[in-house]
Amino acid sequence: MPWQTGGVASRTSAPLEQPGTDDLDLTDVMSALADPVRLGIVAALDGHDGDVACGTFGLPVSKSTASWHFRVLREAGVLRQYDQGTRRLNQLRRADLDARFPGLLDLALAQGRRAEVPVATRPDRAEPARPRSAGGRRR
Repeated sequence: MPWQTGGVASRTSAPLEQPGTDDLDLTDVMSALADPVRLGIVAALDGHDGDVACGTFGLPVSKSTASWHFRVLREAGVLRQYDQGTRRLNQLRRADLDARFPGLLDLALAQGRRAEVPVATRPDRAEPARPRSAGGRRR
């Protein structure tokens, strides 16, 4: 059964629907990871400590297209989104994906790291996400 987050960005926004761990579907996850932009988003999230706001990614697409890519990833269960004030934050669901589909995310990330998707560490400057060392990998 899908679960929803409690926060909304504004009083007119609908709650964010996201699948639970047991509801993750391999076809949906693989379809979401098949797009190079989405795969780059996932790799950038994996290489960045902490949750990342949608607006800090240096994506080669328009804002509305970026929103659509984030929605596809959220609805497939690849990332978790939640609202904090007016910002929508993203968190890779690594533990959930590894539990449901062991090794799948590592295979996808090996390919996704080839696409340099910058994440702004400061609002005025976007930098490519730096991969963490093998010892610092989150689970």
